[in-house]
Amino acid sequence: MPIKKWLLVMVIVTGSFSTQAQMVWENPNHEVYNYLNRLAAKGIIDFSDIIRPVSREVIAKHLLELEKKANELSDIEKQEMLFYLQEFRPIDPIENDKFHLVKKDPNQRIRGLFINHKDFQLNFDPMGSLSHVSGTGKSFTQMSNGFNFWGKIKNWGFQVYYRDYTETGTGVRNFRTESPLTDIVELTGTARPNRQNFAEIRASVNYQFKKGSISIGKDILTFGYGENGRIILSDKAPTYPYLRLDYQPFEWLHFNYVHAWLNSNIIDSNATYRTGTTGVGDYRDQYIPKYMASHSLTFKPIKGLDIAIGESIVYSDKTDVGFFIPINLFKFYDNNRSNYNIRAGSNGQYFLQVSSRNHLRNTHLYGSLFIDEIKVGSMFNRAKSRNQIGYTLGGSVTDLFLPYLTLGAEYTRVNPFVYNNLIPAQTYTQYNASLGDWMGSNFDRAMLFAKFTPIPRLKTYLRIQHIRKGGPGTVDQQYNAVPQPPFLFDYQKKRTDIFLQVSYEFVNNLHFFGNLQHISTTLANGSKAKDNTLQLGFSYGL
Repeated sequence: MPIKKWLLVMVIVTGSFSTQAQMVWENPNHEVYNYLNRLAAKGIIDFSDIIRPVSREVIAKHLLELEKKANELSDIEKQEMLFYLQEFRPIDPIENDKFHLVKKDPNQRIRGLFINHKDFQLNFDPMGSLSHVSGTGKSFTQMSNGFNFWGKIKNWGFQVYYRDYTETGTGVRNFRTESPLTDIVELTGTARPNRQNFAEIRASVNYQFKKGSISIGKDILTFGYGENGRIILSDKAPTYPYLRLDYQPFEWLHFNYVHAWLNSNIIDSNATYRTGTTGVGDYRDQYIPKYMASHSLTFKPIKGLDIAIGESIVYSDKTDVGFFIPINLFKFYDNNRSNYNIRAGSNGQYFLQVSSRNHLRNTHLYGSLFIDEIKVGSMFNRAKSRNQIGYTLGGSVTDLFLPYLTLGAEYTRVNPFVYNNLIPAQTYTQYNASLGDWMGSNFDRAMLFAKFTPIPRLKTYLRIQHIRKGGPGTVDQQYNAVPQPPFLFDYQKKRTDIFLQVSYEFVNNLHFFGNLQHISTTLANGSKAKDNTLQLGFSYGL
């Protein structure tokens, strides 16, 4: 099998490298990312998280660097640094095989369970949450419970995150529609108008060598920057299994490769067969296999400047060993293997991400470009162009007017037909949810945002955004229309959102939060609608 061969080659190759500390990925939604990003914008550290998740070891390295530069930090920044070090400071292994229940670890972080031995480390925490959502057409309660554990065995790191959610009340079915919230995979047999149950699982086994790492896992991977959505690779779609290779031969060069197994959500009628049983087991359903391969190079020519270029491809039907070659040129390879027959080919993309930190004082500037299809020779000819691209331009300035106040602005535009494909099993989706921006294609979004931390760990966030949305169009229009339909054709609506969030992390991973959102929508026919949402709750664990 190609997967086994690929893993064997990777193990043989990496076996020749000397090992470093074991590696564990950190949840991409942890507040520590925002903390490190802000201090990178001030030029105090050189943190890069174009690709998330980042390992706990990299996060710890930057926090320890900040500890040495404490004189450059404000009082609030110092207190937050010490708070995050309780979670991430490395613990030296000892000759001790005892396990500890509901006790502080050597970093004074309360753990549900921890073991700290020279050859084995384990950390376990229960998780749970309770929140209530109310507003226009909705009033429901969300409860969750689960666990998170991670650890290390000699040269290997591992982690498992499991959380079960139940939402009960009115409006649960539409809560995530046209929203950046991660989509769900509902448990079958539980569907009711006012109740839904779903689970989230993340897991990985990781091996770190001198210049990089290899992981096999199930998680959400993100690429690029965006304040309320990422056009290249976002966290809108549910988690998926993947193989990941990271290699950094020099401080200024990083290579990343991913092969992912996606869900097409399309039944393969040819592979479906009768089971010979009765009742619910009459047929064996099989879905059309769907995959994604991606690789990128990130260059750092000077401190604070990151330039990433990459390529991805979504293909279907069966695995192809050519896409397991990390340095293969996917698009050219796919053209060749399909005999340049568009109906036998796959859905390829190119992308670019640029990030500049502190080249203008305390400022982060960034831009993303996603190319689904483009004709370079006619890109400026309106009659012949096929500019199926998306881009984001944004920036923020921190410590503006007040310490720990960050103000920013961002604009995103995604042209018609981006993410789509003539083969339904090869659209840029997972479980029908976009792998890119949550608004799909044929839209633009402008926003202003503000972030303020008045006291340590108390986060306030205000965002105002304006969105214009056109129709999806048809496959015939995408491939045959000359000229291509213009941006925002089949105009659907415009909406203005105001979002306010306040959260406080009382102790490590115990969050109290409140969100207030107002959405005003005007449809193409002139009719208007308003939607208000209030959410209050607490959560232990992300």
